[in-house]
Amino acid sequence: QVQVVESGGGLVQPGGSLRLSCAASGTIFSINVRSWYRQAPGKEREWVASISRDGTTNYANSVKGRFTISRDNAWNTVYLQMNSLKPEDTAVYYCKAKSYRFDDYWGQGTQVTVSL
Repeated sequence: QVQVVESGGGLVQPGGSLRLSCAASGTIFSINVRSWYRQAPGKEREWVASISRDGTTNYANSVKGRFTISRDNAWNTVYLQMNSLKPEDTAVYYCKAKSYRFDDYWGQGTQVTVSL
C-alpha cells in the first residue's frame, strides 16, 4: 500500500516560479515511476512529467524547458520545479506513483493559479 500527498501550490504571477512536492509513504520499494499530472477546469487530466527510479525523466512538450521533475535519494519525495509560468499552466496538479505491478496511487491534488 502506498500513500501520496502533494503540496506547494499557490498563486503566482506570470513568469514566476513554484516548486511542488510529492511525498510518498508505505511500500515505496514497489514504485518504479512517479509522475505529475494536471487538470484545468473543463479539461481532461493531462500528463506533465515523469521520473523513473533510476532518475530518467520525461516531459510533455507544453512544459519542456520550463518545468523540471526531480527526486530525493530515498525515493520518498519527488518535486516539480515550475519556472516561467503562464496563465495556461493554471490547474490542479496531481502526483501519481506507479508500481511494478502497474498499480496507480494518486494524491489529492494541489491548486496552482498563474494570474496577476
